[in-house]
Amino acid sequence: MAKSDVGKPAVAAEHVFLAPWERAFETIFTPFEEFIHRQSTSGLLLLSCAVIALVIANSPLSESYQHILHTKLSIKLGTTTLSMSLHHWINDGLMTLFFFLVGLELKREFLVGELSDFSLAVLPAIAALGGMVVPALFYYMVNPSGHQAMGWGIPMATDIAFAVSILALLGSRVPRSLLMFLVALAIVDDLGAIIVIAVFYTQDLNLWGLLMAGLVVLLLIMTNFFGVRKPTPYMVLGLMLWLALYASGVHATLAGVIAAFAIPARPKYDPVGFSAHVKTLIRRFDGSYRPGSDIYQNDQLRACVQSLEQGCKMVQAPLQRIEHSLHIPVTYMVIPLFALANAGMPLSVFEAGEEGFSSVTLGVVLGLVAGKALGIAGSVWLAWKLGIGKLPKGCAMRHIVGVALLGGIGFTMSIFIAELAFANSPEDLLYAKAGVLAGSLIAGILGASLLYWFGPEPQPAKESAP
Repeated sequence: MAKSDVGKPAVAAEHVFLAPWERAFETIFTPFEEFIHRQSTSGLLLLSCAVIALVIANSPLSESYQHILHTKLSIKLGTTTLSMSLHHWINDGLMTLFFFLVGLELKREFLVGELSDFSLAVLPAIAALGGMVVPALFYYMVNPSGHQAMGWGIPMATDIAFAVSILALLGSRVPRSLLMFLVALAIVDDLGAIIVIAVFYTQDLNLWGLLMAGLVVLLLIMTNFFGVRKPTPYMVLGLMLWLALYASGVHATLAGVIAAFAIPARPKYDPVGFSAHVKTLIRRFDGSYRPGSDIYQNDQLRACVQSLEQGCKMVQAPLQRIEHSLHIPVTYMVIPLFALANAGMPLSVFEAGEEGFSSVTLGVVLGLVAGKALGIAGSVWLAWKLGIGKLPKGCAMRHIVGVALLGGIGFTMSIFIAELAFANSPEDLLYAKAGVLAGSLIAGILGASLLYWFGPEPQPAKESAP
């Protein structure tokens, strides 16, 4: 039996219908489907889109590129019109789905993931905190005053797709526990970035908008409390929350995180109940079968199959189902579009003028490279020496230094915060993006090189039996 057939129920060939070319197409598409599910693929796609945006922005197509991004798109509901540029629809609209997915991942991690066990979560949480505070301080030392000081939040973020992709590409050169440590660290880092955006990068508040947002949040809580498990009500309320937050002055993408935390995390059926339900349906299915008729001609068979399909949904938590369904569109559509819309900039920004490089660029690079490395590795070393938490299994401090450098890959969230910090200063926004690209590149190369050089921690030799 082929390896891929292990664990699959045996079905006689005469009971399986295969259309012409179906087997050939399965052979072609199955490896591709496996490929796109690899975490490294999302990082490579993100990198490709960033490079494409840079090439376009430094080519004769630059003017057309900017024209497309600033094209106005409007939605009209009665007498109300919502009009934004394509660039803002991507950053304020589509990125809400990204924050929604981040919120789902956060909730799952807190309930059943790496952050559910305090003893396992304490060290990544401390590392994430150090990796947010120290880079912000490094940036602030370079830009202590003026509107440039608003960029202090830019080097705080870690791009989980890029960082995890590099660890995945290193394969057996790094301990698997280090990957889990980085994922937990990046999740806490995302939570910190969300809090920073909500508290420090909010525009003038509209109290009526905040009141409406509060009412929608109450409806979301009640919907969860009453046991509604279908996603549609949450999607509708999430859209209403987005509109309310947009009107309030709070960044509208935070609606995604808030709505995500309202999604139920408990399934309707437990495994025992689902097993009993399936067995009952199978007996009913077998009893309803009539030789010579197929499911089109037998309403009872079709009803059993539909009940089974519904049962398969009910044994999974809505949070689990929605997170799984959003992973592909967010990773392979939303984030690449964000990169295409935001990574494009003239490379002339890297040229030093009479006064040298911009302090914004220097502050971001310093924060992402030196700040992240010192903040993450230093806080882990201090906590470890104080007996707070344990290093990941099979890891030494040199591995933590390597992964701390990878934490300096800020890309997605760093550019997002830069867009908020310098929304009214296009020149500083360009300098900030230049710092994000340069700092992320330096941090990624240094981190990957060190981890490859260090290799896995050698395991103690087992004593031979006498």
